Amino acid sequence: MKNTTNLGAVTSVRGSVVDIRFDEHLPPIYSLLHARDGAIAIEVLAQLDAHRVRGIALTATQGLVRGSSVEDTGGPLKAPVGKGTLSRMFDVFGNAIDRQPAPTDVQWRTVHRAPPALARRSTKSEIFETGIKAIDVLVPLERGGKAGLFGGAGVGKTVLLTEMIHNMIEHQKGVSIFCGIGERCREGEELYRDMKAAGVLPNMVMVFGQMNEPPGSRFRVGHAALTMAEYFRDDEHRDVLLLIDNIFRFIQAGMEVSGLMGQMPSRLGYQPTMGTELSGLEERIANTDTGAITSIQAVYVPADDLTDPAAVHTFSHLSTSIVLSRKRASEGLYPAIDLLQSSSKMATPGIVGERHYVLAQEIRRTLAQYQDLKDIIAMLGLEQLAPEDRSVVARARRLERFLTQPFFATEQFSGIKGKLVSLKDSLDGCERILRDEFKDYPESALYMIGAIDEAKGKAKTGKPAAKTDPDSKAEAKGDPKPAADSKPKAQSEPQPKPEPKPKPEVEHAAADAHES
Repeated sequence: MKNTTNLGAVTSVRGSVVDIRFDEHLPPIYSLLHARDGAIAIEVLAQLDAHRVRGIALTATQGLVRGSSVEDTGGPLKAPVGKGTLSRMFDVFGNAIDRQPAPTDVQWRTVHRAPPALARRSTKSEIFETGIKAIDVLVPLERGGKAGLFGGAGVGKTVLLTEMIHNMIEHQKGVSIFCGIGERCREGEELYRDMKAAGVLPNMVMVFGQMNEPPGSRFRVGHAALTMAEYFRDDEHRDVLLLIDNIFRFIQAGMEVSGLMGQMPSRLGYQPTMGTELSGLEERIANTDTGAITSIQAVYVPADDLTDPAAVHTFSHLSTSIVLSRKRASEGLYPAIDLLQSSSKMATPGIVGERHYVLAQEIRRTLAQYQDLKDIIAMLGLEQLAPEDRSVVARARRLERFLTQPFFATEQFSGIKGKLVSLKDSLDGCERILRDEFKDYPESALYMIGAIDEAKGKAKTGKPAAKTDPDSKAEAKGDPKPAADSKPKAQSEPQPKPEPKPKPEVEHAAADAHES
């Protein structure tokens, strides 16, 4: 209930930190205060003495001066919940930012809520299919679990998150909530347009506190989105898919707020309360007896350092960690998932089944062996390896290429139509590659395809050129690594066939490829 009588006055303004004096009644912690007729919102974070509070501004503080009148709203920051929020876009205060009238059929609830009690939590484990081969086979997601996409700048976190939204939102029977924390405004606008075009907006809510907002706003927007998610889980008994981009920006906003409030920083400049703040957000994402909140979060990793405190604290809350690799991105292997560093607690025989588990372990073993052999190949060349090691390299390279996939989200840039691959097709493809069924196919035939049978059609398109040079097949068999180059070789050699001169050049080129 609004309290219009409790008025205070600003005593100091330092950036986003505002000190206010109240002579009558001191507002409690997390109270929302308004200055300049509601244009400036301030949240109380500390009580300095019997008459002064210190708060962080959730809006820009331009125009705020000492002596300005401040009004206590009598309650904390609140978010709108209800069916009226569906298909709409909001800011941290619950204001509609999609140029449409404010929603009417809503209730307002505080964003500061406790996690569900232990007795109310549900513990069933169920796989959540994404249609992305590398994820479904090696790092399966948990329905009602938390998955993190870890990566530095520009390795494809947002693209992968957008692709997951595209693939899952149509099959998602519940509600989807997208929370943008401290990321680009352009991405939010593009996502809104894409979701509208895909026709999935009626079951979606978007909440944004992007990088142009003050730190206080970015720090609270995650809580506002979670309050909406909890309404659909607890009141409407529906499953919720919560997508957060980017959880690191939440930690970063907390670091800015902490610094402004004058707290002593801990390691690498992070706030001393980082673990508590992150737990307060993450522990609210939970399965209960009434419904489940499945969360997929992008996590920016500063300087690609996975030992950074922000990444370490986030790892501990997740059931699936998908690590994106800059090296794989530079090789053009998208999605650039580091298949050896990524992990999922769902990848056990009791949950995914015996066949899936054994296959995933075999794939990891093959890729790990290839990783160990890379140094030897770089120094001595592929020819110096034992025949069984060559077979391992051939399988690993084909697996790496098969686990790439064209995305619907990048169709307009790559010109390749996006593919959605079922778990059965993904497992069959990996199994057939491990059985050496595709050892005579060029590696390029397995790159950027959907199901494994598409490789046969792709290889056929290059066959007429390959027929003109029968030696190319023998070379491919004896030397698995440059098999990807066999198609270009065959195309370049037929013209000067009467003259034997070009052949040594091709051999040198192949040797150079091994050395590189």
